[in-house]
Amino acid sequence: MAASPSPVRQKLKIAVTRRLPDAVETRMKELFDVDLRDDDRKLSRDELVQAMKGCDVLVPTVTDQIDANMLAQAGERLKLIANFGAGIDHIDVTSARQRGILVSNTPGVVTEDTADMTLALILAVTRRIPEGLAEMQSGRWGGWAPTAHLGGRVGGRRLGILGMGRIGQAVARRANVFGMQVHYHNRKRLRPEIEDDLQATYWESLDQMLARMDIISVNAPHTPSTFHLLNARRLKLLKPSAVVVNTSRGEVIDENALTRMLRANEIAGAGLDVFEHGHEINPRLRELSNVVLLPHMGSATVEGRMEMGEKVIINIKTFADGHRPPDLVVPSML
Repeated sequence: MAASPSPVRQKLKIAVTRRLPDAVETRMKELFDVDLRDDDRKLSRDELVQAMKGCDVLVPTVTDQIDANMLAQAGERLKLIANFGAGIDHIDVTSARQRGILVSNTPGVVTEDTADMTLALILAVTRRIPEGLAEMQSGRWGGWAPTAHLGGRVGGRRLGILGMGRIGQAVARRANVFGMQVHYHNRKRLRPEIEDDLQATYWESLDQMLARMDIISVNAPHTPSTFHLLNARRLKLLKPSAVVVNTSRGEVIDENALTRMLRANEIAGAGLDVFEHGHEINPRLRELSNVVLLPHMGSATVEGRMEMGEKVIINIKTFADGHRPPDLVVPSML
C-alpha cells in the first residue's frame, strides 16, 4: 500500500514594515508567505497594529515604535518580532515577552560600518571638512591661504568612548591607528587583555573622564539608564575645545543643552548622526557651522543591509523550524 503524502506545512505569514534590499525581499518571498511594501512610507500606528494582527512574524525597523498598547491590540497570531536592525529600544520587549511574543534583532553586522562613520565625523568636525565643501560648491573659494580653514590634528588627542561594546571597541582600534589616546567609560570594565589590546584607559567616573577629553564618542545604547546620560551638567564638564560625536542613539544626549553650548562656543563642535527626537532635529543645530549633521547613515552600507537581512531570515527560519532564534533578545540584555 502506497504511503500517504506528508501534509504540506503552511508557510509563516510575514509582514515587512519598510522596503528592504531586493535580494532580501526575494529570498523572503521564496521562504515565507510575505507581505512586502510597494512604497517606503513609514506606517502609522493604526497601520502597524493592523499588520501585527494579520501575521505570524513582524519585521519592523527602528522607525517603528511598538509600545505596550499596540502589542495589546496585536491579537493572538503574532509570535515573533524579527527586528531589521540591532537596536531594540523602539520595541517594548518586556510587554512582548509577557504576551508570548519573541523578539530578535541583528547584532554585530553594523559594527565596522558605524565605527567608520564615527571616525569620519571626528575628522569632519576637527578638520572643518563641511565648511570647505560648502565653500567649493558655492564658488566662493578664492585660493589657498596660510590661515584659511585651520582645523586641528587628531593625532595625540584624547578620545573618550562612552560605551565600550562592539562598536566602541571598533572605534578604539581605528583611533589607535590615527595616533589618538583611547579612554573609555563603560558600565562594566573590559578584561585586562582587551584593554591592553585596545591601549585603552578605563574611567570608573564618567564625570572625571569627560572633564579631561578632547573628543567624546557616544557608542552607548539607549536604555532608561542612558537617557540624557550626557545632560546639561555633564556637558558643562567638557573643555571648551572638546568635540562630541554621536553615532549611537540621540536620546543619550540632552540635545537642547548641547545646542545651547555649541551656540555659546562652550563646546568646540559636534558630529551627529542620530538625534533625540528622530528626524525632528532642533532647527538651531542646522544654523551652526561647527556642527556636522548626517541622516542616520552610520550603518548605511550595501554590505551591512544585506547582512541584516540575512540575520532576519535566519531568525525567522529557525523559529519556523521550532527552535529558538539565534539572536533572541531577552529582558536581561536590556
